[in-house]
Amino acid sequence: MSDVVLSLANAGRTYPGTPPVESLRGVDLTVRAGELVAVVGPSGSGKTTLLNLAAGLDRPTTGSVRLAGQAVENLSDRRLSGLRAYALGVVFQQFFLMDHLSSVDNVANGLLYRGVPADERRRAAAAALDRVGLAHRAGHPAGKLSGGERQRVAIARALVGWPALILADEPTGNLDSVSGAQILALLRDLHSDGVTLLVITHDATVAEACPRRVDLRDGRIVADTGWTE
Repeated sequence: MSDVVLSLANAGRTYPGTPPVESLRGVDLTVRAGELVAVVGPSGSGKTTLLNLAAGLDRPTTGSVRLAGQAVENLSDRRLSGLRAYALGVVFQQFFLMDHLSSVDNVANGLLYRGVPADERRRAAAAALDRVGLAHRAGHPAGKLSGGERQRVAIARALVGWPALILADEPTGNLDSVSGAQILALLRDLHSDGVTLLVITHDATVAEACPRRVDLRDGRIVADTGWTE
């Protein structure tokens, strides 16, 4: 695993106010291709800020963030949007599916910003749904699926373009314990296939199931378990 997919070098983010809020402070983090990394910490530890920087949704106040070799802070908004479309897939706690659309159409939307023709998008979406064990629900409206099924659709949407990195934001947070365990098992299975995943969580059980665990406290990394050079 020599290829660096994501790196934060002395990255910090301060939000204006009286006083200013220093949400992330001097963070150094490297994620290599094929890793499954959990970032864990309590509310207010800086997890959401780290996620936003990693996803290119925000830019660092200090230091640098590189996604797929590109320095996020140096890109125009247009180029950054293009980078996200090709290099990144995101799984959200709240799913963010369009309930009136079928599962396959929701997943196909993950390729919209790549300019892929509609028939190719649907073929790729069908394959991604099959990969997450939901081929039998491809034609069902997302609004009629269970919570666990909806999260599988969301994972398929993040996976459909085989991006360099998948960010998962509290992927089990909205699920019951059985569905949550199934989603965690799916993420581990994808990791076995070589998918690179960074999981943001407050759940120690999720973090402990990942080969590498990064602990955040007060905007700083205080532990990085499983890291090897």
